[in-house]
Amino acid sequence: MRIAISNTSEKPIYQQIFEQISAQILKGELEGGYCLPPIRQAAKELRVSIITVKKAWEELERCGLINTITGKGCFVAEFSFDEMLRIRNEMVLKQMISDISYYKSFGLTVEEVIELLKKAYSV
Repeated sequence: MRIAISNTSEKPIYQQIFEQISAQILKGELEGGYCLPPIRQAAKELRVSIITVKKAWEELERCGLINTITGKGCFVAEFSFDEMLRIRNEMVLKQMISDISYYKSFGLTVEEVIELLKKAYSV
């Protein structure tokens, strides 16, 4: 499990952790059954508070990406390929809806957004 935290990011640290672990799960880098480190250990390794890691783990569980077994730990959920695609697409769509609100506030058209997206993708 690789996590890079940016202290200059506008995103809260728990969200950075959540997004990076989500991506690793949905890309198949963390396989079903993989045991996440205990919250205290992850907090120590990442040099963040226990509450921050707990919040990220809770968000992962709320999205159905991990399962917590009391007394044993948190494990990556088992997914079929189709389930993984469905969850990935739902998460990306949710982010896009949020981003589109921002673009609309500037009065951008769909064509302008697509053009900017192409530029950003090639960076």
